Order: sequence, then C-alpha cells, then structure tokens
Amino acid sequence: MWLFRHGATEWALRGQHTGVTDLPLLPEGEAEARALAPILSNQHFAAVFSSPLQRARRTCVLSGLGEQMQICKTLTEWNYGDYEGITTAEIRHQEPTWSVWTHGCPNGEQVDQVQRRSEQTIDTMLTIPEPGDIALFAHGHSLRALAGTWLGLGAAGGRLLQLGTGTISILGWEREIRTLARWNAPTQSNSYD
Repeated sequence: MWLFRHGATEWALRGQHTGVTDLPLLPEGEAEARALAPILSNQHFAAVFSSPLQRARRTCVLSGLGEQMQICKTLTEWNYGDYEGITTAEIRHQEPTWSVWTHGCPNGEQVDQVQRRSEQTIDTMLTIPEPGDIALFAHGHSLRALAGTWLGLGAAGGRLLQLGTGTISILGWEREIRTLARWNAPTQSNSYD
C-alpha cells in the first residue's frame, strides 16, 4: 500500500487539528501534490482510494491518479471533536499531558475507534481482486494510525511515525511479515527542517 498524505493546508501549517473541517489545499499544498505526478506516472496501481475530504481528493487528482480514485470513508481523518481547529499547545493549557494517541478527543474519536477504522481499511485493501499496489490518499493522523495497525502496534503505534504533508510512504511485506518499506519520503519539492 502506497500512502500519500495530502498537501499543505492553512491549518496544517499552523499545527491546528484538522479532522472533519473540509479545508482546501494552499498553493504550496497544490505544488506538493503536483510533485507526486512524475513519481507516479510510471507506477501502476490496482486501485486508488481517497478520503472523502477535499484536501485528500485534490491531492489525488493533482498527482495524476484522479481518474482511478474511489472514495473510502474509513480513510477520513481523526474526528477531533471539541479539539477541532485547536493546536496541541492550546489543548495542553487545560490538559498538560494530552496526546491524541492516549487521551482521544472529547465529543470526537478515541484511539480504539480509529483503530477499528484502520482495521476496516486494511481488510478492504487485502480483498482487492486485482493483485498489485494500492494507493491511499488521506491525512496525517489517520495514515499514522493505519501504519501502526498494519505493523501490529495498534493505532496508537502511529505516535512513533512522523508524517509530513505531500509525502510518500509504503507499507509492504517481507515474506508473510507486514513491514514498513518506506516512510515520510519527500518529493523534490518538499523540504524538512
């Protein structure tokens, strides 16, 4: 499974939790998405799935895979409930040890709910009839939770995996063991501090 985090949005750059708020990509987010196209132009995918949120769908389209795109609701970002649009620093003024991975979100999702969605996504991907690679376009926390679940660490294992916007990650196999083949790989237009 090839995982693609959507390009930059205003809230992503500010560190605001963006779950169900359907924000568009910024111009730099669109550039990140377009930078995926040359990498993906020679890659065949048995299936291409996207979160229903526009930032993931637009990234898929700009990457050149929009014609194959199917919507997969289980790829939607974590529902942050009362913490939607708020930064971790702001949350920690009230809850000093808060982490989405351990505390969840009031009136939103808890890690066990996100794990169930991750398991549903994996089950769906493993039943694709055509053999081959699968592309998934989604969000930071949901993809991290998916990877943690894939690796047998549970969704909370995603806390160990940093993931930038517009990046490529690959979940694979070594014989019958689920592996992390590539993680948080930037395109040439991405840069990290």
